[in-house]
Amino acid sequence: MLNGIKRAIIVILGLILQFGFAIIIRLFFYKYLGIINLFYSLISILIVLGILKNSTRLSNDLPWIILILIFPIFGTILLITLGKNYSRNKLLRNIFKYENEYKKYLNQESKVVKEVQEKELDNIQYLMNRTHHFVSTNNKITYYDFGEKFYPELLKELKKAKKFIFLEYFIINEGTMWNGILDILKEKANEGIDVRIMYDDMGTIALLSTNYAKKLANFGIKCISFNKLSPFRGIFMNNRDHRKMTIIDGKVAFSGGVNLSDEYININSRFGIWKDNGIKIEGDAIWNMTIMFLSLWNANIQEDTDINKFRYSFAKTIKKDGYVIPYGVAPLHKDLIGEDVYINMINSAKKYLYIMTPYLIIDTDMINALCRAAKRGVDVRIIVPGIPDKKIVYTQTTSFFKVLYDSGVHIYKYTKGFVHSKIFLSDDMRSVVGTINMDYRSLYLHFENGIYMEQVSTLKDIRKDFENTFKDCKKLDNEDVKTGFIKSIWQSILRLFAPLF
Repeated sequence: MLNGIKRAIIVILGLILQFGFAIIIRLFFYKYLGIINLFYSLISILIVLGILKNSTRLSNDLPWIILILIFPIFGTILLITLGKNYSRNKLLRNIFKYENEYKKYLNQESKVVKEVQEKELDNIQYLMNRTHHFVSTNNKITYYDFGEKFYPELLKELKKAKKFIFLEYFIINEGTMWNGILDILKEKANEGIDVRIMYDDMGTIALLSTNYAKKLANFGIKCISFNKLSPFRGIFMNNRDHRKMTIIDGKVAFSGGVNLSDEYININSRFGIWKDNGIKIEGDAIWNMTIMFLSLWNANIQEDTDINKFRYSFAKTIKKDGYVIPYGVAPLHKDLIGEDVYINMINSAKKYLYIMTPYLIIDTDMINALCRAAKRGVDVRIIVPGIPDKKIVYTQTTSFFKVLYDSGVHIYKYTKGFVHSKIFLSDDMRSVVGTINMDYRSLYLHFENGIYMEQVSTLKDIRKDFENTFKDCKKLDNEDVKTGFIKSIWQSILRLFAPLF
């Protein structure tokens, strides 16, 4: 909420300066109006040319171009304050530093690299090349199709902790779910176990007190409120930690869509049935997630000189089961890893592609990939919420239905409530489960994490989840995706400025 207020203040100030400057010019410098307008135009064109020259996702940059051409001062102020200039922020520079430093801990087994190359597993090859995370083959994956199934397993594994517990979540909210976890964390911290919690300050702004981290410290629990809100922090306020991970002794890790709040386990959900998912990993893939957590942790608190102590050696205790590569997404990355992985999956699908997402606010690259897949005969199905949590965001989501439907993409509404799962599954061969929504915030602005799996036996459980969920959905037809004239205009306006907000 405060982040939205801050952006609104910037917009208002920019408008005041834009129109105030225009009034002053007309009152006192009207003789030179033609020259000033020419200067305006030249500056606008130069800025736009600079944007175009460096643009890799034009649909994301289009709002800036339009704003700057129409309102040069206002648009430029917005670009400077809300646009990408991560070098100005110390914390982001530290994160980038630790991500680079920790690459030395991600040595890939040459045998697996050769295997990936020989089998032409292109999606895995992309992740290995662009993220430097390593792919592992000795993992046991357990999938949970609802948060209330995930939760008791999380508690059970937390109770087994002997050395350390790392938790990183966008939302923590006091209630049945969090209190059950916190009771165990207090016990473990009292036993001398290294317990660390990192939650996003924006995600918890209306849920936890500003001194909550200090309260946890009284129990021996280390805690960071990530990217603490401040009126003087510039664009970094726009970049939130949306990741969801628990790592226990390096032996077990959890992820998925579930935050640590009661609605995620269907207690007091305001939006009907809350359809979410969780995933548990036992195996070498956990090391990628540990690296992700420690990169952000040590960027805030430079605590660990040698992180190898957090790595568990599984040796050959877990048999081979496909390929697993957890990966991180960050706004400072040159590549848009989150979107690229999704598009790679769309492009590689041959028989079917099933998607669950709470939000569908996508750029032209994603739209065209989905449409092309449907046109070449792939059964493309997207499940979206039947009961939305944010009405304006849902209006943006529905604006994409018609173009996708007309290309043969099937849209399903979950009639029982709200879908919060973020899952891609194709051809019973590959899947992504994680935190990455199909919207601009997840794909462009937030810290996110995903788990890419190929040829893993657990994919059958993910397929079963989709099949069960389809039964609780309404498949949209041509009449459902139609919109009236006024609504179409409103949707177009919202879509145009979606990347800004």
